[in-house]
Amino acid sequence: MTPSETQAIVTVSLLAAFADGDKHERERAEIKRIAEGLSQAQGVHLPTLYQDVLMKRVTLASVLPALASNDARQLAYEMAVCVCDADGAQSVGEQAFLADLARALQINASAATEFRQQADAMASVPLSAGLNAGATTAAATPAAPVAAVDDKALDAAILNAAIVNGALELLPETLSTMAIIPLQMKLVYRIGKAHGYELDSGHVKDFLATAGVGLTSQYLEQAGRKLLGGLLGKLGGGLLRGVGNQAVSSGMSFASTYALGHVAKRYYAGGRTLSAQLLKDTYAAVTQQAQGLYSQHLPTIQQRARTLDAGQVMAMVRGT
Repeated sequence: MTPSETQAIVTVSLLAAFADGDKHERERAEIKRIAEGLSQAQGVHLPTLYQDVLMKRVTLASVLPALASNDARQLAYEMAVCVCDADGAQSVGEQAFLADLARALQINASAATEFRQQADAMASVPLSAGLNAGATTAAATPAAPVAAVDDKALDAAILNAAIVNGALELLPETLSTMAIIPLQMKLVYRIGKAHGYELDSGHVKDFLATAGVGLTSQYLEQAGRKLLGGLLGKLGGGLLRGVGNQAVSSGMSFASTYALGHVAKRYYAGGRTLSAQLLKDTYAAVTQQAQGLYSQHLPTIQQRARTLDAGQVMAMVRGT
């Protein structure tokens, strides 16, 4: 892929991130941080692109001529879909943006529909799926008294989730990165339920955001690193084919998932008494600890990546 195609795909992804026109200031700050952190990768100056998109100095019409190959156009569309689906159901603005993008890129209609349906299905799976949970409430509320929490089982579940998410980031497909978000949310939901709390998706998203994990920004950072590092490959109509080279993003996904799990344990075990600042500080500290564990678990992560396929990933997201 040429540098101009890479820059165009990143620009389309940023346009998708702001397509709904209602991005929370906290998420905007995270996207800006990511742009600054990846500022000189592959000759793409992301801080400038970020400002151009934010100030509406670039449009779809101006960037599309740079997407010369079919593979680049397909990848641009798939990343845009995943960006729009990262935080859940698409808004009207996001739906309109994706429809315009598919037409402008001349993406095959059936292929575009199939990919969008895959991404939408991944984004819309209920948190309670597969956990034998009842209907969730409108907020995080104490459920009926529960038996003693099995800390060892939760620790094992957290480590397994971190390994799986680290493995997903070794794969070159767009949906593999997107799957990390619902799996992290399901992990938090499971931990809250183990401590007697029924959580809805809004509460889990707020918990992640307070800890410092934005949904759209996380997908942009992980997929952006893979794209700019040459690890995000063409799909060829398939999902999760082959294992790419080890990427920095694998360690990030492992560490963020591990930290979210252990911070959630402390938060719900303590009756949700951690302040927002303490929650964020604790997440940052545990993330740093988890980064030191990555190399220890890397062989397991690599082996897990070699065995993943589309059916397994969707089954994990659905909790089946």
